[in-house]
Amino acid sequence: MIRICYISDTKMKKGLDHIDQRIVKTLQEGSPLSSSEVHQQVGEVNLVTIKRRLTKLVEANYLSVYGIGRATRYEINPSFRLFVSINQEEYFRQDVDDREIIQRFEMELLEKVLRRVKLFDKDETVFLEELQRLFLANISDLPETIYKQEMERLAIDLSWKSSQIEGNTYTLLETELLIKERREADGKAKAEATMLLNHKYAIDYVVENPRHINPLTVAKIEDLHSILVKDLGIDRNIRTRLVGITGTNYQPLDNEFQIREALEKMCSLINERDDVFEKTLLALILVSYIQPFADGNKRTARILGNAILLSENHCPLSFRTVDSLDYKKAMLLFYEQHNLLAFKQIFIAQYEFAVKNYFR
Repeated sequence: MIRICYISDTKMKKGLDHIDQRIVKTLQEGSPLSSSEVHQQVGEVNLVTIKRRLTKLVEANYLSVYGIGRATRYEINPSFRLFVSINQEEYFRQDVDDREIIQRFEMELLEKVLRRVKLFDKDETVFLEELQRLFLANISDLPETIYKQEMERLAIDLSWKSSQIEGNTYTLLETELLIKERREADGKAKAEATMLLNHKYAIDYVVENPRHINPLTVAKIEDLHSILVKDLGIDRNIRTRLVGITGTNYQPLDNEFQIREALEKMCSLINERDDVFEKTLLALILVSYIQPFADGNKRTARILGNAILLSENHCPLSFRTVDSLDYKKAMLLFYEQHNLLAFKQIFIAQYEFAVKNYFR
């Protein structure tokens, strides 16, 4: 049984009265169910009303329905999982082995679910577009030398934070000295310095080749990964065996050909989108979800996301103020529940931070 755990009532989608909410929660806790089974658990109103409510919830994309006649069953619509609010404190209070999750990679997420839905609502879209206009206004009369200095500053911040999320112990100041002066920090492993410098090389690559990423292909993703893992003893090619992810029982694909197929579907999904913010968000979550490489997947996702932003003259992200644990939890919610809400909130906050703190 798969269910979404600990939904916040105050964050339930607008427009649902308490009966609709009880129906939705009943199906979250155990589905698929027939209308009679839903009626037995919800009570309060008659079966005819329950059937009418179920039809309304299907039309609103809260629920999916299959079968006919007495075989008709209802379940939570997969796209609903993307944005329903989950109480993270209660969710992660559970032991990793006790959480009820979607354990296996689901190709349908790329083929159907994410193709049918807008990732940002109207208010979020307006907010992001206003930030983009501010960014364009800021850089419109910015001298080229200042623009380059700001890009260098953002690149240092991104190299530091992206590496810190992966366990790198360099401080921001140590990262700046390493990148600007090639001065390695005392007592730190050589691999940590290499990871940071590789980030800077990858950022420089996408800055110098902003249009190269369009259209997105698997080969271009592999190129970015190769830069990021150079001299770190990490295989550069698409992996051929199963990998485990710390902190979760979610299991990515373990077949090289299926992994490549998933990447190709991801590229198609991104290339078909017109909205740059949606393209970027998809890249950030799906490279991490597919886990195509033995290591360096989230690093690749963050550089790829920035490559997409830069290719359309949008402000890149440094992720400087994101909490590493919050970032990891948001990714785990996507792995385990196909829930995008927490990561989307991180994305919006980091875009706002980048626009308001760089290129001014």
